[in-house]
Amino acid sequence: MVGGLIILVLIVVAIFAPWLAPYHPINDANLMNAEESPSRTFLFGTDRQGRDVLSRVIYGARVSLSVGLLCQSLNTIIGITLGLMAGYFGKWLDDLIMGMTNIMLSIPPLVFAMAIMAVLGTGLFNVFLAIGITNWSYECRITRSQVLSALSLDYVTAARALGYGRIRIMFEQILPNIVGPILVIASLGVGAAILLEAALSFLGLGTQPPTPSWGAMLSTARDELFVAPWVCIFPGLAIFVTVLSLNLFGDGLRDVLDPYSLASRR
Repeated sequence: MVGGLIILVLIVVAIFAPWLAPYHPINDANLMNAEESPSRTFLFGTDRQGRDVLSRVIYGARVSLSVGLLCQSLNTIIGITLGLMAGYFGKWLDDLIMGMTNIMLSIPPLVFAMAIMAVLGTGLFNVFLAIGITNWSYECRITRSQVLSALSLDYVTAARALGYGRIRIMFEQILPNIVGPILVIASLGVGAAILLEAALSFLGLGTQPPTPSWGAMLSTARDELFVAPWVCIFPGLAIFVTVLSLNLFGDGLRDVLDPYSLASRR
Protein backbone atom coordinates (compact mmCIF):
# COMPACT_ATOMS: atom_id res chain seq x y z
CA MET A 1 0.00 0.00 0.00
CA VAL A 2 2.86 2.37 0.74
CA GLY A 3 4.39 1.69 -2.66
CA GLY A 4 1.04 2.20 -4.37
CA LEU A 5 0.45 5.50 -2.56
CA ILE A 6 3.89 6.80 -3.54
CA ILE A 7 3.28 5.82 -7.18
CA LEU A 8 -0.09 7.59 -7.09
CA VAL A 9 1.55 10.74 -5.73
CA LEU A 10 4.24 10.61 -8.42
CA ILE A 11 1.62 10.22 -11.15
CA VAL A 12 -0.30 13.23 -9.80
CA VAL A 13 2.93 15.25 -9.67
CA ALA A 14 3.76 14.32 -13.26
CA ILE A 15 0.27 15.19 -14.55
CA PHE A 16 0.04 18.53 -12.74
CA ALA A 17 3.71 19.49 -13.14
CA PRO A 18 2.96 22.91 -14.76
CA TRP A 19 0.94 23.90 -11.72
CA LEU A 20 3.13 22.32 -9.04
CA ALA A 21 6.54 23.47 -10.31
CA PRO A 22 7.44 26.91 -8.88
CA TYR A 23 9.51 27.82 -11.98
CA HIS A 24 9.77 26.79 -15.61
CA PRO A 25 12.39 24.01 -15.85
CA ILE A 26 14.07 25.45 -18.97
CA ASN A 27 13.15 29.08 -19.56
CA ASP A 28 13.56 30.40 -16.00
CA ALA A 29 17.36 30.32 -16.07
CA ASN A 30 19.27 33.10 -14.37
CA LEU A 31 23.04 32.94 -14.04
CA MET A 32 22.81 35.34 -11.09
CA ASN A 33 21.23 32.43 -9.16
CA ALA A 34 23.63 29.75 -10.41
CA GLU A 35 24.50 26.93 -7.98
CA GLU A 36 22.57 28.37 -5.05
CA SER A 37 22.15 25.97 -2.16
CA PRO A 38 18.66 24.91 -1.03
CA SER A 39 16.73 27.80 0.51
CA ARG A 40 13.20 29.13 0.85
CA THR A 41 13.37 30.59 -2.64
CA PHE A 42 14.79 27.43 -4.22
CA LEU A 43 13.87 24.43 -2.07
CA PHE A 44 16.20 22.06 -3.93
CA GLY A 45 18.74 24.69 -4.94
CA THR A 46 19.76 25.62 -8.49
CA ASP A 47 22.12 24.22 -11.12
CA ARG A 48 24.96 25.96 -12.96
CA GLN A 49 22.50 27.66 -15.34
CA GLY A 50 20.48 29.01 -12.43
CA ARG A 51 17.50 26.72 -13.06
CA ASP A 52 15.40 25.51 -10.16
CA VAL A 53 16.27 21.89 -9.39
CA LEU A 54 12.87 21.19 -7.79
CA SER A 55 11.03 22.25 -10.95
CA ARG A 56 13.29 20.10 -13.09
CA VAL A 57 12.79 17.09 -10.80
CA ILE A 58 9.02 17.56 -10.99
CA TYR A 59 9.05 17.76 -14.78
CA GLY A 60 11.51 14.87 -14.92
CA ALA A 61 8.84 12.64 -13.39
CA ARG A 62 6.91 12.99 -16.64
CA VAL A 63 9.72 11.53 -18.70
CA SER A 64 10.63 8.73 -16.31
CA LEU A 65 7.07 7.57 -15.60
CA SER A 66 5.99 7.76 -19.24
CA VAL A 67 9.06 5.80 -20.34
CA GLY A 68 8.54 3.22 -17.59
CA LEU A 69 4.83 2.69 -18.22
CA LEU A 70 4.82 2.81 -22.03
CA CYS A 71 7.99 0.78 -22.54
CA GLN A 72 6.95 -1.88 -20.08
CA SER A 73 3.51 -2.03 -21.69
CA LEU A 74 5.18 -2.73 -25.04
CA ASN A 75 7.45 -5.35 -23.42
CA THR A 76 4.44 -6.98 -21.78
CA ILE A 77 2.45 -7.13 -25.02
CA ILE A 78 5.38 -8.74 -26.84
CA GLY A 79 6.09 -11.17 -24.00
CA ILE A 80 2.45 -12.22 -23.57
CA THR A 81 1.91 -12.75 -27.29
CA LEU A 82 5.05 -14.81 -27.79
CA GLY A 83 4.51 -16.73 -24.54
CA LEU A 84 0.94 -17.66 -25.48
CA MET A 85 2.06 -18.85 -28.91
CA ALA A 86 5.00 -20.84 -27.53
CA GLY A 87 2.98 -22.52 -24.78
CA TYR A 88 -0.15 -23.25 -26.81
CA PHE A 89 1.25 -24.34 -30.19
CA GLY A 90 4.50 -25.90 -28.93
CA LYS A 91 6.72 -27.92 -31.27
CA TRP A 92 9.04 -25.93 -33.56
CA LEU A 93 7.42 -22.61 -32.70
CA ASP A 94 8.09 -23.18 -29.02
CA ASP A 95 11.73 -24.01 -29.77
CA LEU A 96 12.10 -20.89 -31.92
CA ILE A 97 10.58 -18.51 -29.38
CA MET A 98 12.48 -20.04 -26.47
CA GLY A 99 15.67 -19.75 -28.49
CA MET A 100 14.97 -16.05 -29.02
CA THR A 101 14.23 -15.69 -25.31
CA ASN A 102 17.51 -17.33 -24.35
CA ILE A 103 19.39 -14.97 -26.65
CA MET A 104 17.64 -11.94 -25.12
CA LEU A 105 18.38 -13.17 -21.59
CA SER A 106 22.07 -13.58 -22.45
CA ILE A 107 22.43 -9.93 -23.49
CA PRO A 108 22.31 -7.26 -20.73
CA PRO A 109 19.37 -4.93 -21.43
CA LEU A 110 21.56 -1.83 -21.13
CA VAL A 111 24.03 -3.13 -23.73
CA PHE A 112 21.23 -4.09 -26.12
CA ALA A 113 19.51 -0.72 -25.66
CA MET A 114 22.82 1.10 -26.24
CA ALA A 115 23.32 -0.82 -29.47
CA ILE A 116 19.82 0.12 -30.67
CA MET A 117 20.38 3.78 -29.73
CA ALA A 118 23.70 3.76 -31.58
CA VAL A 119 21.85 2.71 -34.74
CA LEU A 120 18.72 4.86 -34.35
CA GLY A 121 20.33 7.90 -32.74
CA THR A 122 19.39 9.85 -29.64
CA GLY A 123 15.94 11.15 -28.83
CA LEU A 124 13.01 10.34 -26.59
CA PHE A 125 11.10 8.35 -29.24
CA ASN A 126 14.12 6.16 -29.88
CA VAL A 127 14.43 5.63 -26.12
CA PHE A 128 10.83 4.33 -26.07
CA LEU A 129 11.59 1.99 -28.94
CA ALA A 130 14.93 0.74 -27.58
CA ILE A 131 13.67 0.00 -24.07
CA GLY A 132 10.31 -1.30 -25.31
CA ILE A 133 11.86 -4.26 -27.15
CA THR A 134 14.65 -5.26 -24.77
CA ASN A 135 12.97 -6.62 -21.65
CA TRP A 136 10.12 -8.91 -22.75
CA SER A 137 11.90 -12.20 -22.01
CA TYR A 138 10.65 -12.61 -18.43
CA GLU A 139 7.00 -12.04 -19.39
CA CYS A 140 7.41 -14.52 -22.23
CA ARG A 141 8.79 -17.27 -19.98
CA ILE A 142 6.21 -16.69 -17.25
CA THR A 143 3.37 -16.67 -19.77
CA ARG A 144 4.60 -19.85 -21.45
CA SER A 145 4.87 -21.73 -18.16
CA GLN A 146 1.40 -20.62 -17.10
CA VAL A 147 -0.07 -21.64 -20.46
CA LEU A 148 1.49 -25.10 -20.22
CA SER A 149 -0.11 -25.52 -16.79
CA ALA A 150 -3.50 -24.29 -18.00
CA LEU A 151 -3.68 -26.57 -21.05
CA SER A 152 -4.49 -29.58 -18.87
CA LEU A 153 -7.28 -27.85 -16.92
CA ASP A 154 -10.94 -28.59 -17.43
CA TYR A 155 -12.02 -25.16 -18.69
CA VAL A 156 -9.61 -25.39 -21.65
CA THR A 157 -10.89 -28.87 -22.47
CA ALA A 158 -14.47 -27.59 -22.27
CA ALA A 159 -13.66 -24.67 -24.58
CA ARG A 160 -12.22 -27.07 -27.14
CA ALA A 161 -15.31 -29.28 -26.88
CA LEU A 162 -17.50 -26.24 -27.56
CA GLY A 163 -15.59 -25.60 -30.76
CA TYR A 164 -13.69 -22.48 -29.73
CA GLY A 165 -10.85 -21.53 -32.07
CA ARG A 166 -7.23 -21.43 -30.93
CA ILE A 167 -6.99 -17.63 -30.81
CA ARG A 168 -10.22 -17.42 -28.82
CA ILE A 169 -9.05 -20.02 -26.33
CA MET A 170 -5.70 -18.27 -25.87
CA PHE A 171 -7.01 -14.75 -25.35
CA GLU A 172 -10.48 -15.36 -23.89
CA GLN A 173 -9.98 -18.47 -21.78
CA ILE A 174 -6.31 -18.87 -20.84
CA LEU A 175 -5.03 -15.28 -20.65
CA PRO A 176 -7.59 -13.97 -18.08
CA ASN A 177 -6.74 -16.89 -15.79
CA ILE A 178 -2.95 -16.40 -15.90
CA VAL A 179 -2.82 -12.60 -15.81
CA GLY A 180 -1.88 -12.44 -12.09
CA PRO A 181 1.80 -13.47 -12.31
CA ILE A 182 2.20 -11.44 -15.49
CA LEU A 183 0.99 -8.27 -13.75
CA VAL A 184 3.54 -8.80 -10.98
CA ILE A 185 6.42 -9.13 -13.43
CA ALA A 186 5.14 -6.13 -15.40
CA SER A 187 4.97 -3.90 -12.30
CA LEU A 188 8.54 -4.80 -11.40
CA GLY A 189 9.57 -4.20 -15.00
CA VAL A 190 8.41 -0.58 -14.85
CA GLY A 191 11.12 0.16 -12.30
CA ALA A 192 13.70 -1.61 -14.46
CA ALA A 193 12.63 0.48 -17.47
CA ILE A 194 13.01 3.70 -15.46
CA LEU A 195 16.51 2.68 -14.38
CA LEU A 196 17.39 1.79 -17.96
CA GLU A 197 16.17 5.16 -19.24
CA ALA A 198 18.14 6.94 -16.52
CA ALA A 199 21.27 4.99 -17.48
CA LEU A 200 20.87 5.83 -21.17
CA SER A 201 20.30 9.51 -20.39
CA PHE A 202 23.29 9.50 -18.03
CA LEU A 203 25.45 8.15 -20.86
CA GLY A 204 24.14 10.81 -23.25
CA LEU A 205 22.10 8.40 -25.39
CA GLY A 206 18.66 9.11 -23.97
CA THR A 207 16.81 12.33 -23.30
CA GLN A 208 18.86 15.27 -24.50
CA PRO A 209 19.35 18.56 -22.62
CA PRO A 210 17.68 20.89 -21.88
CA THR A 211 14.72 18.47 -21.52
CA PRO A 212 14.48 17.66 -17.79
CA SER A 213 15.18 14.00 -17.13
CA TRP A 214 16.48 12.48 -13.92
CA GLY A 215 19.22 10.56 -15.69
CA ALA A 216 20.27 13.56 -17.79
CA MET A 217 20.32 15.73 -14.66
CA LEU A 218 22.70 13.25 -13.01
CA SER A 219 24.90 13.33 -16.09
CA THR A 220 25.21 17.11 -16.18
CA ALA A 221 25.73 17.23 -12.41
CA ARG A 222 28.88 15.07 -12.43
CA ASP A 223 31.15 18.11 -12.63
CA GLU A 224 29.24 19.80 -9.80
CA LEU A 225 29.35 16.89 -7.39
CA PHE A 226 31.64 18.60 -4.87
CA VAL A 227 30.63 22.20 -5.67
CA ALA A 228 26.84 21.81 -5.70
CA PRO A 229 25.99 18.25 -4.54
CA TRP A 230 22.27 19.01 -4.31
CA VAL A 231 22.09 19.07 -8.11
CA CYS A 232 22.66 15.29 -8.24
CA ILE A 233 21.30 14.30 -4.82
CA PHE A 234 17.66 15.15 -5.51
CA PRO A 235 17.36 13.51 -8.97
CA GLY A 236 19.10 10.45 -7.51
CA LEU A 237 16.63 10.36 -4.62
CA ALA A 238 13.74 10.67 -7.07
CA ILE A 239 14.97 7.62 -9.00
CA PHE A 240 15.55 5.70 -5.76
CA VAL A 241 12.11 6.45 -4.29
CA THR A 242 10.30 5.72 -7.56
CA VAL A 243 11.96 2.36 -8.19
CA LEU A 244 11.64 1.35 -4.53
CA SER A 245 7.92 2.17 -4.51
CA LEU A 246 7.40 0.16 -7.71
CA ASN A 247 9.20 -2.83 -6.19
CA LEU A 248 7.13 -2.56 -3.01
CA PHE A 249 3.97 -2.36 -5.10
CA GLY A 250 5.03 -5.39 -7.12
CA ASP A 251 5.69 -7.42 -3.96
CA GLY A 252 2.32 -6.44 -2.54
CA LEU A 253 0.59 -7.26 -5.81
CA ARG A 254 2.21 -10.69 -5.78
CA ASP A 255 0.88 -11.35 -2.28
CA VAL A 256 -2.63 -10.27 -3.27
CA LEU A 257 -2.76 -12.31 -6.48
CA ASP A 258 -1.01 -15.42 -5.14
CA PRO A 259 -3.62 -17.79 -3.66
CA TYR A 260 -0.93 -19.78 -1.82
CA SER A 261 0.28 -16.61 -0.10
CA LEU A 262 -3.26 -15.77 0.97
CA ALA A 263 -3.79 -19.31 2.28
CA SER A 264 -0.59 -19.16 4.33
CA ARG A 265 -1.62 -15.85 5.88
CA ARG A 266 -4.94 -17.26 6.96
